[in-house]
Parts: sequence; C-alpha cells; structure tokens
Amino acid sequence: MQTTKLGFLALLIGGMATQSLACDTGLGLNADLHGNRFFPADNAWNQPIDTKPIDPNSTVLINQMGSGVALHPDFGANAYWADGKPFGIPYVVVSGTTPKVPVSFTYSSESDPGPYPIPANAPIESGSDRHVLVVDQDHWKLYETWNSYPQANGSWDVGSGAIFDLSSNALRPAGWTSADAAGLPILPGLVRYDEVYLHKAINHAIRFTVAQTRKAYIAPARHFASSNTSTNLLPMGARLRLKASYDISQFSPPAQVILKALKKYGMMVADNGSNMYISGTADDRWDDNILNTLKQVHNTDFEVVKMGAMTTK
Repeated sequence: MQTTKLGFLALLIGGMATQSLACDTGLGLNADLHGNRFFPADNAWNQPIDTKPIDPNSTVLINQMGSGVALHPDFGANAYWADGKPFGIPYVVVSGTTPKVPVSFTYSSESDPGPYPIPANAPIESGSDRHVLVVDQDHWKLYETWNSYPQANGSWDVGSGAIFDLSSNALRPAGWTSADAAGLPILPGLVRYDEVYLHKAINHAIRFTVAQTRKAYIAPARHFASSNTSTNLLPMGARLRLKASYDISQFSPPAQVILKALKKYGMMVADNGSNMYISGTADDRWDDNILNTLKQVHNTDFEVVKMGAMTTK
C-alpha cells in the first residue's frame, strides 16, 4: 500500500486507523488488492471479536435457524447460473481516470447520486440481485449498485446505489439501505481469492445471510428489512463467530484461512437469504471441492457476540 507521510507517522505511533487515500492494487476483474484493507483498521469490519463476550440470548438465536444448518459458501467456480459464469459476487478495480457515467435509481431517496465510474463491461452478479461493485483505487472509493442494467448510451439503470469512502468510518444515514439490505457495503465482507490463496489471510468479518431477520439493526448496519419483532431473530449487523474450541486442523490450508477468519473476525448479518450462506467473489479460480468442505461446519458451532444498542424504528 502507498502511504502518505501522515499515514506513515500514524503507523509508527500505533495509529493504525489512518488509511491513505490511494492504494496500489491490480486493475480489472477480481484484482489482487495486495493486502489493502477496506476502511481504517478500527472499522467494525476490521475489528477482531474473538475475545468479545457472548450474547445472553446466543443459544436461542442460533437454534432459531434450525437444527444442524450447514455453513454454505455462496460462491465458487461452478457455473451455477444459465449464463455459465461462476457464482458469487464479482468486483472490478479501476483507476481514478475511469470516466464516470450517469446512473438512474429506482430508489433514489436512499441512493448516493451519480455519476459512478462503472466501466461499460463491468461484471454483473449473476442471478436476481445483479450487484455491480467498483473500486476506484486512486481515490480509494467503493461504488456499489443493486439490480444493475447497462444502457445503450453508456449510463446505468439500477435499483439502488451507494458510495463508500474507504479511508473513512462514516456510516450511511440512519435508516438508509445501500446496495445491500442492511445498508452495509458488500465488497468488504466478501471472501476473495487473493486473500485465501495469495495472502493466506482474511482480516475482516464475512458477510452472510439468514432466512429471517428481526425488525432491528445494530451498527454498523443502518437498515432493517423485516416486520418481525421477535427477540429470537437476529437483527441486521449482528455478529457471529466460530467457537474457539472448533477443531479446524482437519481442513485444507485454504479452508483454514476462511475458518480462522470466522473465529477471529466472525461474520455479519447483511441480508435476508438462506441460513448460514457466506458470501464471496465469483471467480473461476476457486476450488469448489475445497469450498464444499466448509459445509461440515454447522450453525451450532457458532455463537452470537454480545449485541450493542439496537435500532427498531
């Protein structure tokens, strides 16, 4: 990573929260981010939770999902969709000179206005969500859209969109969604190929879904997507971690990278979906046989980290 003088001094004195505005990464589809962290080191996504207390209602919240629900990697090399592309959520890294194009929103009231630096050939997530994730490496900004459709004139029609300053801990306005239901960024929570195979470490929480969520959210989430007020349901932004006692020695080194992250950083509820589905990049370099070994882990092997202040309206 390229650091400014201020950033370098901050590192020397232990101010690990300082992040430079520009980062050296690769360019293009699912590019190597060279270990650069999204957001400052003290951001919620980057905070270890392995020593945090357990929520008093942890067992009930875990069991509400069902009995023996398997952890499920919702990404891989397999051509799951009819378009023949790998499944998961792709991203693209662009330079700061990439032209910005107009973006029209279905839900404009909770979207960050364009233009966005979305390339004409930007990868679109297969399936119904059609997310587009773009990192501007020179300005260190993240642009994310949901339900994204390119237009003949170079513009894009999308459902919603959000822009994140990757050098800041600023949250979206309270009650706002993003390109994700919880009002969170998507890319910082994905399992990426470069992390697992090139750098052999995931230093952030992982995005995941549950079938039913509560009408509530906790920071850093900013939005709920449920009308169910049951206290036995997880709110958006809730954090789970793999129990420290869970033996991961039986797994291959790449799988262990993911499981170690689930122990140290855990996973964060970001959307409604299938229970215990963790998110990662759509990348034909994945080894699906290795990813499928993660299904040996079950919901009861996790615990809920004690939840903070909750917003219910």
